[in-house]
Amino acid sequence: MSTHVHIVGTGLIGTSLGIALSHNGFRVSLADPSPTAVRLARDLQAGEVADDETSAPDVVVVAAPPDVTARVVVDVLDRWPDAVVTDVASVKESVLRVVLDSGADASRYVGSHPMAGRERSGAAAARADLFDGRAWVIVPHEGSTDAAVRRVREVALAVGSAVRVMPAHEHDEAVAAVSHVPQLAASIVAACLRELPESAVGLAGQGLRDVTRIAASDPRLWTQILAGNAPAVRDVLRLVRDQVDDVVGALDALVDADGDGSLGTLSRVLEAGNLGHARIPGKHGAAPAAYEVVSVVVPDEAGALARLLTDVGEAGINLEDLHLEHGLGQAVGVAEISVVPASVEPLRAELARLGWRVHD
Repeated sequence: MSTHVHIVGTGLIGTSLGIALSHNGFRVSLADPSPTAVRLARDLQAGEVADDETSAPDVVVVAAPPDVTARVVVDVLDRWPDAVVTDVASVKESVLRVVLDSGADASRYVGSHPMAGRERSGAAAARADLFDGRAWVIVPHEGSTDAAVRRVREVALAVGSAVRVMPAHEHDEAVAAVSHVPQLAASIVAACLRELPESAVGLAGQGLRDVTRIAASDPRLWTQILAGNAPAVRDVLRLVRDQVDDVVGALDALVDADGDGSLGTLSRVLEAGNLGHARIPGKHGAAPAAYEVVSVVVPDEAGALARLLTDVGEAGINLEDLHLEHGLGQAVGVAEISVVPASVEPLRAELARLGWRVHD
């Protein structure tokens, strides 16, 4: 209870942070323009509701919507002249610019961004483990004090995050490529499903679900994020557009029966995708590892998946990843279990011995 963290904004991130910090012995106070939202966060054990009697905090975390983050940061820097202030907005350079221009004591401000979230928003979706193992980017500026940076790092480490440090412009360029454009891509692909007949949508498999999962995210929040990082997102989208134009041109040539070189174009795009995918970090941020998949038919009944996972564990096999795909028109699913190559045959043999239907 030695560190008092005040959280402004009790949506998904603010409430999750409050729960995690409270569980780790921090004193947490909460504020939000919505009385209902802040009371819900309190009831979820994210902290106490701040009032006029609440003591000054050591650290203030601004978890307000992106379009008001900068203004709130300036306000709390003025209100608590001894507190370190950070924010968790997805865009950093635009916030920093406003703070530096405001005349507030920016030496106590250190931007940050936990790379964590869910498709659902609001306090009701909060989770204490939201930040476990996730990157938390700390974004100091030239005037940030070392003490302020240490305070923000303390908060990030306390909730299980892996800290990364980078300047604001580098952060914004990075998240444009690894977060903001993927969100747009998922939304665009999902939007193309709107007019499809039910018979077509009913054929959807795990690939479509994987590609469009984040399309369920809050449009209002993402509109603000994209507007705040417009230059970097635009630059990445131009690269995407160039590649899409190449693919469309190749397909046009094939349709017109003049496809010389078109198959090569398609192959190069797909191979480039393989190379890019291979750069995505593996477990715990380590280098990517090559896994193989064992596919097992699982009845759609209570306890079936739990039995399968128990059998995998008792076989002494470390499960690296798991996807569950439901069969069309059947009361079964297919569990795709990712394991290291050396474990494939032992796992297949053991599951078959136990009566599981294992796909070749």
